[in-house]
Amino acid sequence: MESNQTKRRSNVIRLLVFLMSLGLGFIGCGGDEPEPTTSKAKSTLGVVKPSATEPAGEVAGKEEVEEVEEVAGEPRKEIVWQKDGSKMVLIPAGSFEMGDSLNEGEKEEQPVHKVELDAFYMDVHEITIQQWRKFKGGKPMEAWAKAASPGNKHPVIGLKWEDAALYAKSMGKRLPTEAEWEYAARGGLVGKRFPWGDEGLDDEAVPREHANFDGKGGKDKWGDKTAPVGSFPPNGYGLHDMAGNAFEWTNDWFKYKYYGKSPRKNPTGPKDGDEVNGPKKEHVIRGGAASLNSWALRVAKRTTIANDTFHKVAWIGFRCVVDVNNRGKPQLNPPQKRWDVK
Repeated sequence: MESNQTKRRSNVIRLLVFLMSLGLGFIGCGGDEPEPTTSKAKSTLGVVKPSATEPAGEVAGKEEVEEVEEVAGEPRKEIVWQKDGSKMVLIPAGSFEMGDSLNEGEKEEQPVHKVELDAFYMDVHEITIQQWRKFKGGKPMEAWAKAASPGNKHPVIGLKWEDAALYAKSMGKRLPTEAEWEYAARGGLVGKRFPWGDEGLDDEAVPREHANFDGKGGKDKWGDKTAPVGSFPPNGYGLHDMAGNAFEWTNDWFKYKYYGKSPRKNPTGPKDGDEVNGPKKEHVIRGGAASLNSWALRVAKRTTIANDTFHKVAWIGFRCVVDVNNRGKPQLNPPQKRWDVK
């Protein structure tokens, strides 16, 4: 089996070769794929309507919720966030062992520690190019990002942390904490390597039906590109693409030794980050990407990158979360110090 250092080096080489082959420049972020549609079926879906009189993300408790077959006293399992059309699923409150319990990862994935989390809603899919275009008014993407994620249903990539955080705040949502992300990615499984279980470890053994990643021979049909969101089966919580396709920003700063002192209840990450790849403090990204091998797909894998240095080559996208208030309903996220975007 390849060493961790060899796998890291091979991932860096893949990214640099891909970037050089595409060149630099800017082009429009269009695509001729149809706009993703939102189901209107009245099952367990509710439509969350942020108040039109209050800026999204600035006031809590102002939302209106269309009542659709809600189980009395319990949050809905699924909702549609009307502000951006995202389907969201309920991630139930609970606890889990966070970190590399299989002892096959790297030092920053240790020690394994117990974390308790309140319930929250998470986007079923990564934010798409179509959603980003509506938010930014058609602002162009860089050429390499467009080439790697070529259509409306593909995840938007090549974003700085500030871009993702601003989108989330504007929609009345927020970025997930690192603990929330890992808990959700595990999908209710305990001590497993991937969102689907332990099946596979090297690039040849990981089943191609589970994730879009850069294995030996490029066997998936998207080659060196992202796949349209939702192209692979969901995990146990109903979330798609928690492994591969696009890296995802979390809200947390990255610190190598944070796990040794992380709070047990609803941890929100350290106050600042380590300088890993240069003189810039860095945030955590999770989930691996279409350009990287299966090592990056592990649910315990922690990756970091500076906000304004090498983000262009990291295939970074994001998804958002929404808190559940004390009435068991989704809540517009109020301004809190740890979520503020300047």
